[in-house]
This record gives sequence, structure tokens and C-alpha cells, in this order.
Amino acid sequence: MKLTHLGTTSKNGGCPELYATDRGTYIVQGARVTDPEALETLRARGLPDHETAVEIPKALLRFAPESA
Repeated sequence: MKLTHLGTTSKNGGCPELYATDRGTYIVQGARVTDPEALETLRARGLPDHETAVEIPKALLRFAPESA
């Protein structure tokens, strides 16, 4: 999978980051969600054990193209 870096709101080169893939998808790097209440909600909505969720600031989405 080839990644193309689209942008970051980090000042020091860390997360969050947004990437486009050569498969027509996006990869988001962010802080893993560990809040028990949030995880309970996600699991109730179908988050499987083999997946995770990350939290990113709204500002990161400015790097996402409006149309793919």
C-alpha cells in the first residue's frame, strides 16, 4: 500500500496525521481512544475487537480533499 501524506496539525512531527492510500482510502494517525464510556458506545455500535478508534482534531480534516 502506497501512502501519500496529506497533512498534519502537529507542530513537532507527531500525530495527528492524515494520509491517502493508492486504494482510494485514507489512513488517520491519532491518539488511541481509551475512554471506557467512549469505547462502550463504539462497541455497542459494532466496533469489533480487532479494530480500534483514534481521536483527531477537527482541524486535521481540512487536509482531506472535498471529492475523491
